[in-house]
Amino acid sequence: MYRNIGKVVLSLALPLVLVVVALVAPASAQQSVRLQYRTSAPGATTAQAEPWLQLFNDGTTTIPLNQVKIRYYLTGTETYRFACSWAVVGCSTVTGQFVRQSGADQYLEVGFTSGSLAPGANTGDLQLRFYRADWQTFTQSDDYSYGSNTAYTNWDKVTVHINGQLAWGRPNGTEPTPTPTPTVPPTGSAGVLFDDFTYTGSSDPRLAQRGWTVRSSSGGPGVPGATWSPSAVSFPGGLLTLDSATNGTAAGTVQTELSTANRKFFEGTYAARVRFSDAPASGPDGEHVVQTFFTITPLRYNLDPDYGELDFEYLPNGGWGESSNILYTTSWETYQADPWQAVNTHTEERASFAGWHDLVIQVSGGRIRYYVDSRLFADHGDIYYPETPMWIMFNQWFIDLQAATGTRTYRQQVDWLYYSKNEVVPPADVTGRVASLRAAGTAFTDTVPNP
Repeated sequence: MYRNIGKVVLSLALPLVLVVVALVAPASAQQSVRLQYRTSAPGATTAQAEPWLQLFNDGTTTIPLNQVKIRYYLTGTETYRFACSWAVVGCSTVTGQFVRQSGADQYLEVGFTSGSLAPGANTGDLQLRFYRADWQTFTQSDDYSYGSNTAYTNWDKVTVHINGQLAWGRPNGTEPTPTPTPTVPPTGSAGVLFDDFTYTGSSDPRLAQRGWTVRSSSGGPGVPGATWSPSAVSFPGGLLTLDSATNGTAAGTVQTELSTANRKFFEGTYAARVRFSDAPASGPDGEHVVQTFFTITPLRYNLDPDYGELDFEYLPNGGWGESSNILYTTSWETYQADPWQAVNTHTEERASFAGWHDLVIQVSGGRIRYYVDSRLFADHGDIYYPETPMWIMFNQWFIDLQAATGTRTYRQQVDWLYYSKNEVVPPADVTGRVASLRAAGTAFTDTVPNP
């Protein structure tokens, strides 16, 4: 935001200079910091602002980064989303939140969860960005902290605070009290869902009674015109079994899905024992099939900021440009269907995952951690952290259709599902709890409160 100060009478000039000097003075002689700024999106209007920052320690003592807050001031009451594109210190340690000031001002406050800055060192690049929640373009040239320079320079319109005290820069607008340290997420469970899938078939009335929906409605994902068939969902030997098949035509394609009926699952631990398959149960191989375990919030409109989705997706024959088997974990902020625009982050591993696997998703404290057989597979967060309650789903569907002779049937199976609300449960403890439930003869329990 540009401020037109105008002429200042001579009698006020000296006090003004003294005020500015006081504002940029370091917190102590031993602890002196300096900030440099550049932008990789210098236009006056933009779809997303891209401030890049570097923090320098010019003092003589090490600074714990969890004591540091950086404030970037902007104009407007719109709702923005923050993201870290890349950082030398690791985006997983970088946090961002928007703080309202009086009038039409606010600031982006950037912090750190860990790390330290030694004397004479700097953080290296912090490649940050933010955008409107509705993905509309906005004017950034009137933001107080904005500069069009694309090379790093010392920048006092972005402030640095250490332990709540101003250590660098010239603030803009009102200064709320320092951001309090977040409370530790609760460790005790607020409700548990466990299902051993002991049903007689997809028409078993206990499925609906226990909060499950076997899909029969048309629509995506997958092949347009395909059928979602309850009759292809079965439970032999207490295993949820999804048999999806195709003869190479849309009319001859059957996809399968089982979903919770209630959107009541948010933070906590999700786990399932899932069997992925590389080869079809019958017929020739080669289809681009997706075998899944995921959570999801519905998209109300394009780029809905409250949308959320956390995916395990296994592609035994590739697809989406991949030529062979690959496992994705994907965390979604939002998307737009037409023209396609995806706002997500993913981690992948190109290998066969055929066979049984214990899959765990921990959602807590702004982080989403995915585990495969107790191994940490991915750690996501920032804007991709879910904002609203979700459904839990399993489905198996086809990305597209290959030339085929005869019908190909692919099978995905699930042994059990476990969810603990508001509790981070280590993967080894999940399997222990499931074993205890089974030993007690518990086939199903649901104490998770309805919304």
